[in-house]
Amino acid sequence: MRIDLSGRARRLGDDVNSDYIITSARKRDTLDESVLKQYLLETVDPGFAASVQPGDVIVAGRNFGCGSAMEIAVTVILAAGIKAVVARSFSRTFYRNAVNNGLVPVECDTEAIGEGDRVTIAMADGAIQVRDETRGRTVTGTPLPGVMLEILEAGGLVPYVKARGGF
Repeated sequence: MRIDLSGRARRLGDDVNSDYIITSARKRDTLDESVLKQYLLETVDPGFAASVQPGDVIVAGRNFGCGSAMEIAVTVILAAGIKAVVARSFSRTFYRNAVNNGLVPVECDTEAIGEGDRVTIAMADGAIQVRDETRGRTVTGTPLPGVMLEILEAGGLVPYVKARGGF
């Protein structure tokens, strides 16, 4: 199994709460991710959503996705065209929601990756490498269990289960 992604780094800090990803006030109006994506991370950076380009990669510090366990945070990130989040660590529920919805979560040292750097993520046979092409630095990510890689390769848990007719 192999997953390869490449994109522009969008740098965030530690403790990015799921309610920062998409605020509770916006979720009261609608749960339609195609509408909500225009408000992605608005409390962190009001211009963030408008500046996202398809293929961008969120790069964050520790405890990404902490807070409420609503999977809408993951689906809004995906709706914005972001396919991966690279962080020092993730909230457990955000991490599982990411895998289940096909958003690639990569845990690794992100300290040296800067805003706008070009990053490449290569996942093969459980090994994960994140290369900052701009700075010429490669770090190793925390390996994912085989079933999680299979779920991600399928595009999420629902396509995975449909393709196999069950678990």
